[in-house]
Amino acid sequence: MDIISDRLKRIAPSPTVAISGMALDMKAAGRDVIGLATGEPDFPTPPHIVEAAVRAMRDGHTRYTQVDGIPQLKAAIVRKFARENGVAVTPDQISIGTGGKQVLFNALMATVNAGDEVIIPTPYWVSFAGIVEVAGGVPVFVECPIAANLKMTPAQLEAAITPRTKWLILNSPSNPGGVGYGAADLAQFAEVLRRHPQVYLLSDDIYEHLVYDGFEFATMRAVAPDLADRILSLNGVSKSYCMTGWRIGYCAAPAPLVRAMAKLQSQSTSCPNSIAQHAAIAALDGPTDFMADNLAAFARRRAMVVDALNAMEGVYCLNPDGAFYVYPDISALIGRRRPDGGVIETDSDFVAALLELGEVAVVPGVAFGLSPCFRISYAESDAVLETALARIARVVASLE
Repeated sequence: MDIISDRLKRIAPSPTVAISGMALDMKAAGRDVIGLATGEPDFPTPPHIVEAAVRAMRDGHTRYTQVDGIPQLKAAIVRKFARENGVAVTPDQISIGTGGKQVLFNALMATVNAGDEVIIPTPYWVSFAGIVEVAGGVPVFVECPIAANLKMTPAQLEAAITPRTKWLILNSPSNPGGVGYGAADLAQFAEVLRRHPQVYLLSDDIYEHLVYDGFEFATMRAVAPDLADRILSLNGVSKSYCMTGWRIGYCAAPAPLVRAMAKLQSQSTSCPNSIAQHAAIAALDGPTDFMADNLAAFARRRAMVVDALNAMEGVYCLNPDGAFYVYPDISALIGRRRPDGGVIETDSDFVAALLELGEVAVVPGVAFGLSPCFRISYAESDAVLETALARIARVVASLE
């Protein structure tokens, strides 16, 4: 008897989680593996946020809460949207979940019917397509090659829309490419969406504070307020506030969708962690001076990684607008041989060579829908990155 559902068979496990697990297994076996596969800041959670969690526990905030978040945190999120994005929302338009991934899952499961299409520019964060497929939808990939700076054009968006299109997912700055869409870009996409009233936009803004070289973050809800009843703005405290393990994500969305998401969440995880919710209030309402120091470190690491990769013969790396990833192209390395005679036929082969020969764990481009490339997370210390880059350079140089 096959107990596994057809729904689950439609998806693959998260490649980033799988590769990080392999690296941990190799470390446990005594190998000196450097893991650059996980998108997790190496900075500690700021002290005022930790203290808020301690205070919440001492004050007895350790019980179940409202299913999609406490009123105090919803109010803090309302203030955040007004203060940082110039967007007016109300508490009934706010949903809070156990990380941004659950909010995304809830939204797609609550809205996507069998056969509905969801447009996803590639390269894309691995969970976008997986969750669409679990929901019974059809991912429609729009290829955004290196030659186009990994960016989708309005013409590509227009061409991808059909009568079955339910959502467009737009992540800016993006994982894995660090691509940013500014206000002018979003205004052009908004013109396309106005012609297709059946299409909703899921705007993944999780990296909004991690931008470089004067790139100005913009979100569609502010650029096109007339489309607000068709926009879900996804965010969370994990990246900018160094709170990945606290698992608090949130969104602003039309109130009927928020109610549907709460209904689904009531039958899955129920409420987010009560203590983490109080910590998130301190994050959103508290001081943000630490962000400038963190961003300066990320900018320094970005420059180090991009320069080192572009110095390797056969590797080409764009300079990302934001986030903490690079997505180098390795087309010139395809067909080369490893010292043991194995041929690099795919980016998965190259990633395997890095792990086996260089003891560096990265993620192949095939996981993100655009090959032959690979993703590096530079959310690591300078010293670790220097060592990892030297190892990658040795492996690349050894390919014949």
